[in-house]
Amino acid sequence: MKYSQTHKSKQIFWLLIKLTIVFVCAYFIWQKLNNNTLLSFNEFKNVLSQSKVFSLKNCSFLLIFTFGNWFLEILKWKTLVKELKKISIFTAAKQSLASLTASLITPNRIGEYGAKALCFKKKNSIQIMHLNLIGNLHQLVATVFFGFLGFIYFYKNYPINFDLSNFYNVLILTCASCILIIVLWKLLLSKLEIFRNGIVKIKTKTHLKIALYSFFRYLIFSHQFYFLLMIFKTNITYIEAITAISSIYLLSSFIPMLSIFDAVLKGSVALFIFGILGVNSITILSITTLMWLLNFVIPSIVGSYFIITFSPKQQA
Repeated sequence: MKYSQTHKSKQIFWLLIKLTIVFVCAYFIWQKLNNNTLLSFNEFKNVLSQSKVFSLKNCSFLLIFTFGNWFLEILKWKTLVKELKKISIFTAAKQSLASLTASLITPNRIGEYGAKALCFKKKNSIQIMHLNLIGNLHQLVATVFFGFLGFIYFYKNYPINFDLSNFYNVLILTCASCILIIVLWKLLLSKLEIFRNGIVKIKTKTHLKIALYSFFRYLIFSHQFYFLLMIFKTNITYIEAITAISSIYLLSSFIPMLSIFDAVLKGSVALFIFGILGVNSITILSITTLMWLLNFVIPSIVGSYFIITFSPKQQA
């Protein structure tokens, strides 16, 4: 009887936690759409009604981009976890989308680490967080690689009031900091058994797969942005657009912020970059909002269902 009451209490506790996560995320999404200081909801609706965003053809292509973006992220997670334990593509999808929803109200999606760890046995928690870190680092490498090339091209060809020497200094400092963190991390692992046991030895072949998935994923969501620029009939070339887009993702990736405000952050950076190209500010803000809706809000709605149906007793 006592066990039954304890079990029931735990079920109620987890239900409250899950409902809280879902309702808080829903509230923040609504607030973001309704109280955007850069773009009012009415302005956003007017822009959409004047464009052909919601035509069957455009909606189909945009959703294909979104599906491709998250399918590659799910493949990344499935491939990484395979180093520890095999899971199905559906299980990888549940874990990826549920963790996205849980991470929306945390800085730089840090909540994703804890959310994914809950899907596995407690003894594997550090290993799961390590695998998630590897996946995110590969995506960051893709962003920095394309972003650095795009930003240098953009800086050399368009008038930007920006001291490039400072950018190089920041880049060198960032690389030096990363090397220092890796050295300190290695030293920490040599001293602490619990962390050393948490490191998963990843095969070179797996690293290459994750790198390819990350690069293709970057190409998908950056070209989804470009496709929206075409829909809104912005008068810029492909090179101008793609270098501007890569610059936006590079600059915004180094600014810590709640994921729920991702559209505000990228919108602010995009206003600066595309303003140099003479693109209408309302158009750019509408595009960054649509990108946020397509790649964060829609997947997080699916993830909300997986959070509600998640059982803490489940062991992957």
